[in-house]
Amino acid sequence: MTRVRGSGSGAPARGGGERTGALVWFRRDLRDHDHAALAHALADGGPVWCAFVFDRGILDALPSPRDRRVAFIHASLVELDAALRRRGGGLIVRHDFAREAIPRLADALRVAAVYANRDVEPAALDRDAAVAHALSDRGIALRTFKDHVVFERDEILSKAGTPFTVYTPYRNAWLARLAPPDLASHDVRPQRGALARPPAEHDRGIPALETMGFVAADLAAIGVEPGMRGARARFADFAGRIERYGEARDFPAVDGVSHLSVHLRFGTISVRTLAAEAHARSLRPRGDGAAKWLSELVWREFYSQLLWHFPHVVRGAFRREYDALAFENDPARFAAWCEGRTGYPLVDAAMRQLNATGYMHNRLRMVAASFLVKDLLVDWRAGERVFAERLIDFDLASNNGGWQWAASTGCDAQPWFRIFNPVTQSERFDPDGTFIRRHVPEVAALDAGEIHAPWKVPPAIQQAKGVEVGREYPAPIVDHAAQRAKALALYEKVRSG
Repeated sequence: MTRVRGSGSGAPARGGGERTGALVWFRRDLRDHDHAALAHALADGGPVWCAFVFDRGILDALPSPRDRRVAFIHASLVELDAALRRRGGGLIVRHDFAREAIPRLADALRVAAVYANRDVEPAALDRDAAVAHALSDRGIALRTFKDHVVFERDEILSKAGTPFTVYTPYRNAWLARLAPPDLASHDVRPQRGALARPPAEHDRGIPALETMGFVAADLAAIGVEPGMRGARARFADFAGRIERYGEARDFPAVDGVSHLSVHLRFGTISVRTLAAEAHARSLRPRGDGAAKWLSELVWREFYSQLLWHFPHVVRGAFRREYDALAFENDPARFAAWCEGRTGYPLVDAAMRQLNATGYMHNRLRMVAASFLVKDLLVDWRAGERVFAERLIDFDLASNNGGWQWAASTGCDAQPWFRIFNPVTQSERFDPDGTFIRRHVPEVAALDAGEIHAPWKVPPAIQQAKGVEVGREYPAPIVDHAAQRAKALALYEKVRSG
């Protein structure tokens, strides 16, 4: 049983007396099952309280009161609170600065320890260090556990003991190390009786979005069902399509991807659940799709360990020499990209999907990023910030890694002169123009041979179909071939010193 009399270690507990039990601090792990911190707290014995903080250290910096992520979290917390109450517990929810609220609450509850699942983001590490210090002053421990990934931090290293900086060797080492215990669930059911109902003075319910300065979002309208129930439904749907994942994943008009990224981001489903299913199915006949999806889960962990080992990527290039790239950063071109009016239909469809739904298909994330950096010559960090503000599934490590991959400033082994042709990508991955028509109705009347490059359609046909480039739909803001040459020269200048 977790019990501390007086101080435990360090300063005496305020108010004197015995500390016992634990406070489980939920963050990006909004579920009541297969939860490392919750399972450990319950196993250690004593009463276990549960808390979540709408952290003003994060929320106050968000640019829009319509942020879909806050709405997703809020709805997921309603479900989590109900699930915990059925187990005899419940959530204590605060809208406050977490680094102050958690130590204050732990002290008021007289717990011996706070349990939480680890994070690798620099801001989270700084927050947790501040919380640990404040708790220590009160004689309370902060205990953290691996939960967001199968392998974390420096669990997967090269034979030389150094972090991997190329994906394929990392994936091979990840798969070679994988064993059944790594995918085992943290079972919280046997200890369910230890969950404690929030004391009346702390049981204030979940604050309304409006009281925190946010407005409700119609998540159903964008095809997102929050919470554990939403995650289970998504996973069940994808399980029926996983065999086709390898062939379908790159086509945005096809339902080929899992759509589980937002649930992984906020932990409404466990990564162990997903990886275990993917790994098991990858070993069966017709398991190529599952194997490919497992590789995508490993990509997520690759970027996570990169962020842990090389935190400088948050502000600059992984390859520091590329911080010297002299991007043009034309504000008008950047605005056109943000708003989906570049004149390149696939790029515009991608950005409009993002703006309308908070989601962008993974293939299109690469296309849109490459276009911004290597066609418009805008610093990749500007695009990274846009995705960070608008993606409902935003994850710092994956977003940063993806942008640095597209900008060729990151650690991957692909050549720096890789530049996506937006027209070729459109013809290959949206051949019938189905996705483009969904998001760029101005060009919907064009046929499959015309829609990828409307400016090439003869003016008479444009007029006949009501798609006059330069009027109903913008002309291309840049010439791809010319911009490609400029991008190559820009990178070559840095490379040659």
